[in-house]
Amino acid sequence: METLAHLLGSSQPVLDKGFVRLIDVMGDDTRIVQAARVSYGEGTKTVREDAALIDYLMRHRHTSPFEMVEFTFHIKAPILVIRQWFRHRTASVNEISARYSVMKDEFFLPSPAELRAQSNKNKQVGEGGLPEEAAHQAHTRIAESQQRAYQEYQALLELGVARELAREVLPVGLYSEFYWKQNLHNLLHFLRLRLDWHAQAEIRAYAEAVAHFVRQAVPLAWTSFEEHVLGGTQLSRSELEALRPLLDQDKVRLALKNAGLSTSRIQEALDKLFPQG
Repeated sequence: METLAHLLGSSQPVLDKGFVRLIDVMGDDTRIVQAARVSYGEGTKTVREDAALIDYLMRHRHTSPFEMVEFTFHIKAPILVIRQWFRHRTASVNEISARYSVMKDEFFLPSPAELRAQSNKNKQVGEGGLPEEAAHQAHTRIAESQQRAYQEYQALLELGVARELAREVLPVGLYSEFYWKQNLHNLLHFLRLRLDWHAQAEIRAYAEAVAHFVRQAVPLAWTSFEEHVLGGTQLSRSELEALRPLLDQDKVRLALKNAGLSTSRIQEALDKLFPQG
């Protein structure tokens, strides 16, 4: 708990002006174990047994014990990141309201090296850098357009336009802030998606900052999450049917044993690859 106390209130810088700050954590690995055992007695199991139980829950997708742990973060991010973030609808959120507050003159300004070219293969993403001259021109245009937009915002406010309408000229590169409360099960789902290399680089940077706190607050759960979710995959029925004839069950068993898996883990893996009946 000393480590957890040290984490509370600490923050991780993200992008040029953003951050992820841990406000509160309710529960830890012990809470997950207690919920799974429906017992609040302490000292009845070893850390090794607790780790084995959490690992079992993770790989068999018994999710409710993970819902007993909750995290609250304070996040400062560009609106373009926040709009993606809020696609995850399982959290409780409270964002700065531009209806009530005058927004600060703070924008996400990527460096020329951070500007990506549009992918030719995927309309949704950027990949690779821009030519040097184009990158510097783009950087200048972004910075100037942000300055102009904020000047127009200020001018509208000075004319007496309501804040709720004046904000319409502000671009999605503007920084905003919000509180985000999420249980561990849904938080891990968020991280599975947003740590993936397909995710936009900017929200991936925030996911890495969130992960920094999660791995320290619930180290046993994080280890299992890395093993079975981040580092694992899922095959379709067709993929399994195509691969199964190529596999020798005895050789697979030996390979799993040599990898250090327990007897029960080996059997589970074999049941996936060579189901009975």
